[in-house]
Amino acid sequence: MIRYRVRSSGAVGLDGADFGRAEVGRLEEVRPESSAHRPQVTFRVLHDGASLLVRFDVADRYVRSVQTAYQSPVYTDSCVECFVRPRPDAGYFNFEVNAGGALLASYIEDPTRTPGGFARYTPVAEEWGRQVEVRASLPPVVEPERPGPLSWRIDLRVPFALLEYYAGSVAGGGAVWRANFYKCADRTSHPHWLSWSPVTALNFHLPECFGELALEEGVERV
Repeated sequence: MIRYRVRSSGAVGLDGADFGRAEVGRLEEVRPESSAHRPQVTFRVLHDGASLLVRFDVADRYVRSVQTAYQSPVYTDSCVECFVRPRPDAGYFNFEVNAGGALLASYIEDPTRTPGGFARYTPVAEEWGRQVEVRASLPPVVEPERPGPLSWRIDLRVPFALLEYYAGSVAGGGAVWRANFYKCADRTSHPHWLSWSPVTALNFHLPECFGELALEEGVERV
């Protein structure tokens, strides 16, 4: 099983996060249903004792981003995604962010597909969604699509308090979580589906395919 070591940030929040000290993860697994476009995507993850800090860097083309509302279908745009399962006896969270910084977030306990979405899931309430800090390097809307080379970045801070509200108490430093990281662009001219840990179908909601996040000791819970 693939594993990523989450180093401690040494400071609290995105402003103090030194992503240069983080390991570099790469999204190199490409679903065969994808177009010929192969964006280069890396991610870096830190934790500060109170939150998970994630950075995505994307060297892309055919970038389109039109969804701007919280919980809108951002996966139809140029989009990066972080799925985390902090407890083996609980569900997982999906945090999906398009190139303009719009967020979709849910807590999913049974990902079996249904006409309404999933068999058992809870959209993250807006008051908790506001606690997720998102920083995007591009403007909120990129339209029309940009066919030429375009690099963009997303920084994301997910409070442990949000995870605990839905999933119960979670361990920080020293714990091993399950997770996966993705890139997609369902409704662009060149759709594609990339992941860190390989998925066995064109479906990102496969927790059995998640890799491991090993959270380093070094920052006390605050």
